[in-house]
Amino acid sequence: MSDSNLDPLAIAQAWTSEGRSVALATVVETWGSAPRPVGSHLVIDADGNFEGSVSGGCVEGAVVAEALEAIGSGKPKMLEFGVADETAWRVGLSCGGRIKVFVTPVQ
Repeated sequence: MSDSNLDPLAIAQAWTSEGRSVALATVVETWGSAPRPVGSHLVIDADGNFEGSVSGGCVEGAVVAEALEAIGSGKPKMLEFGVADETAWRVGLSCGGRIKVFVTPVQ
């Protein structure tokens, strides 16, 4: 889980310095309700450890899974999550909305 006092970019740098394989997820666009603003980060290592936040609920779990794939392939990904108001609570976007998250391996 994340600690809001920790900077995910500093953590990414530290984890990379330790020799960990790391991906960085960044919110690049939001529309409607979004729990985290553009520029929010989540750093993920190859073991599935993560710090920071890009959303919450199922969205964050999906971002971690996609980040693990990006670490393995070495290729960045653009993810888009959007939900209708009636299904919003199930995926963690409490009032509907849409977010785009860019996930890239960190070298």
